[in-house]
Amino acid sequence: MEEAVQRTDATPGSGGRVRTVVLWIVAATLMLGAAAFQRLTGPTVALRGTFEVSRTAYRYKLPRAGWSYEDRRVSIPSPGPHAAGTLYYKRYRTDDPLTAVPLEVDDETLTGLLPRQPAAGKLEYTVVVDGPDGQIGIPDRDATVVIRFKDAVPIFVLLPHVVFMFFAVLYGLRAGFSALLQPSSMPRHAWLALALMTVGGMILGPVVQKLAFGDFWTGIPFGYDLTDNKTLLMWVVWVITCGLLLAGRVPDRLRRGAVLVATVVMMVVYLIPHSLRGSELDYTQLDRAADSGESAPPP
Repeated sequence: MEEAVQRTDATPGSGGRVRTVVLWIVAATLMLGAAAFQRLTGPTVALRGTFEVSRTAYRYKLPRAGWSYEDRRVSIPSPGPHAAGTLYYKRYRTDDPLTAVPLEVDDETLTGLLPRQPAAGKLEYTVVVDGPDGQIGIPDRDATVVIRFKDAVPIFVLLPHVVFMFFAVLYGLRAGFSALLQPSSMPRHAWLALALMTVGGMILGPVVQKLAFGDFWTGIPFGYDLTDNKTLLMWVVWVITCGLLLAGRVPDRLRRGAVLVATVVMMVVYLIPHSLRGSELDYTQLDRAADSGESAPPP
């Protein structure tokens, strides 16, 4: 019966072609949705909100990512010609005292600079505006924003990494749909998903990590970087799945079920925002190296 289903599925016809086109469109749409979600979420995406002065709302956007080779500009709308404010910051997860930087008026904005940090270094900061009704904390009176700095990654490394990873999602989704509706094409799509994931996630991914933050791998067993760990989990599941596709005497139902599970795991992984629990510089070690006279990146 299963062989008959596969022969029917492989038989060309207008109905089969339409189904194939529809499945590719659905897979591409979901892949683009995953790409948009990854682009718009996560701890390095700028924090947006509003603050109110004299019953007038002002929109702000506070950066949560910066380059290690330049200071990071922080700007908010100026609520009036005589408005003033202060930028407070310190190194993240340290007992450093807060540094206060008076904001300067710049083309109807209040602007301050956060000092650049070594790759994976983080600062936490807040902005306080002096309004006619008193001081206003941005984003909130007792809240801070965390910003992470990174080195630049050449586009010829970063772009293939991104392209390979999202095409892995495309073929992974297509493999899952094939497991449900077109089993004859399932192995081909599953192997392509694994190949793209291997190159994009397990080869280019560590290269990007090294160039941006100084380490090839900060996931298990060396750390708890969630981006590395979720990529590893997804890859291992697809390796096991493709192993079942190669193994003899494995029921077709089990193979199709394994591909469906791998597809679900992949989509769960892509619903986790990028850079959560990402690489983080240990300032304690940095200070210890500086005190002992060892070479250390500039603060």
